[in-house]
Amino acid sequence: VMWPVESGGGSVQAGGSLRLTCGLSGFTFDDSVVAWYRRAPGEECKLVSTISNDGDTHYADFVKVRFAISQDYANHMVYLQMNNLKPEDSAVYYCAHSHSVLGCSGKGTQVFVSP
Repeated sequence: VMWPVESGGGSVQAGGSLRLTCGLSGFTFDDSVVAWYRRAPGEECKLVSTISNDGDTHYADFVKVRFAISQDYANHMVYLQMNNLKPEDSAVYYCAHSHSVLGCSGKGTQVFVSP
């Protein structure tokens, strides 16, 4: 099983921004979807955003307008730009490719937003 590699997490104050990167070396993108999920302590895994190989995007209501997903398939990357972060966005963020394991799997990248 191949795993995406997440990076870009960190600690920011409320209102700040972070850009998460999903490294997808070895993956192909024909007929595929790449997704970002997150899990906060004590909570279930939640779908945050998806992007399909033809560029269609989807966002959970709790991140609409604030987050933007984008792709650079030539370099096997997908990004999640997170703006106007809120403390409730604090979680471990996971990237998933539809040709592999979906959901909150792998190492993820930690995001902490202080009030």
